[in-house]
Amino acid sequence: MRRLLPEPADHVTVDTAYGGPVGSVDGRPWVGLCMVASIDGSTVVDGTSAQLSNPTDAAVLARLRRLAEVIVVGARTVREEGYGAPAKPGQRVGVVTRGGRLDYESDLFTSGAGFLITTASGAQDVPDHVDVLRTGAEAIDFEAMIRALPSVVGACRYVQVEGGAALNGALFAADLIDEINVTTSAATVGGDGPRLSSGAPPHGHRFEVAQLAIDEQSFVYTRWLRRRD
Repeated sequence: MRRLLPEPADHVTVDTAYGGPVGSVDGRPWVGLCMVASIDGSTVVDGTSAQLSNPTDAAVLARLRRLAEVIVVGARTVREEGYGAPAKPGQRVGVVTRGGRLDYESDLFTSGAGFLITTASGAQDVPDHVDVLRTGAEAIDFEAMIRALPSVVGACRYVQVEGGAALNGALFAADLIDEINVTTSAATVGGDGPRLSSGAPPHGHRFEVAQLAIDEQSFVYTRWLRRRD
């Protein structure tokens, strides 16, 4: 990987380039979004992100997962991408869902890592071995959810969000995304796949480039920091 910003370097490892979150915030965990997208904006091909990725992108995702205490992901993404128990010991995976249509006998939940994030009345009939974090009456209160995560998972400094687009949109709407880690796949794919987010109302959140790198396959790796000045 060749880094162009902030300090140019002909070769940096993924672990060096992604040494930690790019910031912190008082009163709640730092929230980072990690996604891969094609040049023309799609985040999936045939329903998953696998065909957009390459080994370096996979290594970036794995590195950021190792940094996070909690991964937050939508139920549809869990089903389509086949989420299992995380590799990092003690890591928790919060699955955002309204109806709770999930396989509670999968490794994700039987390992004790998976838990649900839903509304006060959502996702009924959840097995006893699955923790549930409920915020909001008719819609999930995402700010309250992020602030409440330490009460469910313990010490929590960094939360990684992994989509899908509707979850990303809800977090953008609540202005809870502190950093964006996006890989631009060196391809166009056409179709009508979802963009990085959907459903967020128009807004003008400003970000600045914290890092820019490129690999030998022309995949581009950017880290963006939310400007709150």
